[in-house]
Parts: sequence; structure tokens; C-alpha cells
Amino acid sequence: MRTSRVSTAALIIFLASVLAGAQAPPSTPGRLAVFKSGVDVVNLAVTVTDPKGRFITDLGEVDFQVFEEGVPQPLTLFTREDLPVSLAILLDTSASMEQKLSQAQTAAIRFVRTLQPADEAQVLKFSQRAEVVQDFTSDKAQLESAIRSTTTAGDTALYTAIYVALKDLDRRHRGGEFRRRAVVVLTDGEDTASSIDDEQVLDLARRTGIGVYGVGLFGDMPAASRPLNPNQSTFFFSALGRATGAQAHFLKSVNQLEGVYDRLAQELRSQYGLGYIPTNPARDGRWRRVVVRTPARLNLDIRTKLGYFAPKS
Repeated sequence: MRTSRVSTAALIIFLASVLAGAQAPPSTPGRLAVFKSGVDVVNLAVTVTDPKGRFITDLGEVDFQVFEEGVPQPLTLFTREDLPVSLAILLDTSASMEQKLSQAQTAAIRFVRTLQPADEAQVLKFSQRAEVVQDFTSDKAQLESAIRSTTTAGDTALYTAIYVALKDLDRRHRGGEFRRRAVVVLTDGEDTASSIDDEQVLDLARRTGIGVYGVGLFGDMPAASRPLNPNQSTFFFSALGRATGAQAHFLKSVNQLEGVYDRLAQELRSQYGLGYIPTNPARDGRWRRVVVRTPARLNLDIRTKLGYFAPKS
């Protein structure tokens, strides 16, 4: 979600999650300001890596600077604790996935097994249409059963599937408990069956602020089975990643999938949570660009959503 209207109850929940991480070094504790009900807070999930792609998890609040439209924003929320995760796992079950589905299922189940008791996930399959196979649950057995139940047939409603997942995930925790939220979508082709287009999906991703991690299986496909326009597929996933602070992965072989899912699981556990009350109080519904920097360590790569739409009165 682009902003949160923080209530007293939500702040108590967040404070409890911060205090529960008492094992964190005392030099960089989570910090929470006290707000009145109805305050609009911009929440940022921030991933930091070094030049070799290793996750950096030892930064403190003083290491970050946040700018909105070029104006510095004082942080009012900061944590590097392991917050609960809400995850939508999307599997391409179109006909072209027939030879790869078994390995894709195994990798997705491995991903599910990294979830912790407070986490939850949804399983959605898509071919000619998108279908929720398992709604949000913390029960790993149910999630694994749903993944194993998928079979292949038909075309690829990629855009519809991501759109549905974003809508479901946004509704589920709107204005409630602070969670890390992500959509992870696996496909081996371009969209061939959706009634909506890529711009509608990109707009919704920007408005919800939910990270969308695209995983493309294009490299090991026979030439006749490859996407009609592979550049369209790679551009779409790359644009989604940039807009939401996530990252796209393009694989040469389905054998690489377990490693990618392992990295995604590690990333969701390594993110920082930053929040601020915008110094611009206008409720004009306009897009506002957000930039996060670590001025003392300029060699780091920082990923977060590109911005948000201000609330509109």
C-alpha cells in the first residue's frame, strides 16, 4: 500500500514486533514514534546489497536518508527485525510448462518450507485464466498440496494473475498489521490470454507498493516454444521490479529455480522497514518520487519502491 493510515492499535502491534526482536544489537534498535490516530505514514521495504550481491543487514537508522521529491524526510519508523511475510506464489500452468512443471512445483514447495509460523501465503495458478488454488494460510501442508495439485493446459493469462494477486494482497492487510508483502510469479512465456494490459498491472503495482518478483524461464525453451516477443516479457518483469523495489530473474534452465527461490526467501528476511510522515501534507493524489540513500556507504545498491500516490481528500 502506498501509505498507511496508522491507528493506535496498529502501532501497538508494530511496537510489539520491534520489541520482540530484543536479540538485535542495542546500537541499532527498532524505533517507533507515537502518532495520533489517522496520521498518514509512508512505509518502505528496503533491500540493501553490496557490489557482489550480498545482503547487508547491519545498517542502523542513522545510515539512511530518505528524500521525497528531493526534500529530506525525517524517519519516524525504523526496524531491521524479521517481520511477518504475506506472500502470493503464482505458477504458470499453461501448456508450454508441461515439461517443467514438476521441477517448478518442487522449487515452490521448497520456498513454502522457508515460511515461519507468523507468515502466510496464497497459491495462484494461471493458464487460460487465473485461479486461486489455496487462499492465504500459514499451513504449509495445505500450501504444498495446492502446489502439487496444479496441472498444465491452455494459454497464459499472466497479467490477470498478477492483477488478481495484487488486489487480494492489498485488501488483506490494508491499514492493519505491518508485514512484508510480495508477489512471486513464475512463467515461461508472454501474456496471451488476459483482458487487461501490462500498463494496468504496472499502475496497480505502483499504487499498492507491493513488491513483484518476476521469474522468467526463457533460456532452455525450444525456439518454437519461446515467447513471440521475449523482450516484452523481460521488459515487463524488469519494470515491475524497478517500480516496486523488487527484482526480476531470468533463468537459462529450470534447474536454477530452487536457487532463485532460496535467494528470494533470504531477501524477504533481510529487508529494512522505514517509515516517515511526509513533510508535504497535501492530500492531492499526486505521484511522489521517493529516493533512499546510505551516504556513508556509497558502494551499496538500494532497492525500494520508486514512490507512491499521495492520499486524496
